Amino acid sequence: MEIYQIRAFVTVARVGNLTRAAQALNLTQPAVTAQIKALEQSLGVALFDRSAGKFALAKAGATLLPTAEAVLALGTQLKSEALKLQGELHGTVELGIPSEQVDFLRLGELASSVTRSLPLIELQTQVLPTTQLVEYVCTGRLSAALTIAAYPPRDVQWMPLRSITYRIVLPNAMAEHLKLGGWPELAMLPWLDGPHGSHIHLLLRELFERHGLTPRVVMNSADQANMDALVRAGAGCALVREEVALAGAQRQDFLVWGHARIDASLGFITSTENAAQPILVALISMLKEIWNIDNLMEKIVA
Repeated sequence: MEIYQIRAFVTVARVGNLTRAAQALNLTQPAVTAQIKALEQSLGVALFDRSAGKFALAKAGATLLPTAEAVLALGTQLKSEALKLQGELHGTVELGIPSEQVDFLRLGELASSVTRSLPLIELQTQVLPTTQLVEYVCTGRLSAALTIAAYPPRDVQWMPLRSITYRIVLPNAMAEHLKLGGWPELAMLPWLDGPHGSHIHLLLRELFERHGLTPRVVMNSADQANMDALVRAGAGCALVREEVALAGAQRQDFLVWGHARIDASLGFITSTENAAQPILVALISMLKEIWNIDNLMEKIVA
């Protein structure tokens, strides 16, 4: 039994797909399959059900998965303790972030703190939709991520940083369309959306689904940090952070529609396996100072 075989088992179980698991492990599918077969032979039980062409977690696999995850976590802890003995932290931190203004994310402050306190650490950021951020953290393709979500993501450790309220804004020229209208009329106006799985896309869908409606999307923009500029130009309606929406309305750049709102949170996520890494522990400490949050570690929700 080898640690890499256990990692292959846990990754396939988490992702639920052999192809994506192979990508996360940077291996071929046959190599992942071979590692799992070798582990099954070593354990004497079938971890996955391969009947009818499927690759689903078997009963024995589901029973052993928590133990396998604990073994990986202990392996990470062992490496972390060894690294402490080597002296200063060094390496690369792959940090996922949502499409948002860097000032709002306080990314500059985090980068400055890393440069000052961890000079041997290189911080690399990657902008991705929320669902992909969570998946990449779970599979180890990202060290950690800042995410915006209505609810704490599952299967990761979630540390809330601040609450966010989103409001509906629409171009000034569209005000006439809603003088006597409500949600059905609002849904028929042109809407600006984010990519599938992004925080804007998920929040927009949830907001309209409450009323049994779907917005008429005319544009999907990967740049969700500047939705207000698109609305100001008359491209369509959008969800915008409340402080941005109210400031824009005060300048008469666009209109804020009624009192409709949807709440979300900005949080920091890590995988359970990697949460004990000294680099991530250091990042959490920095975030505590940056966001002025007391007892930050106690706010981590598994």
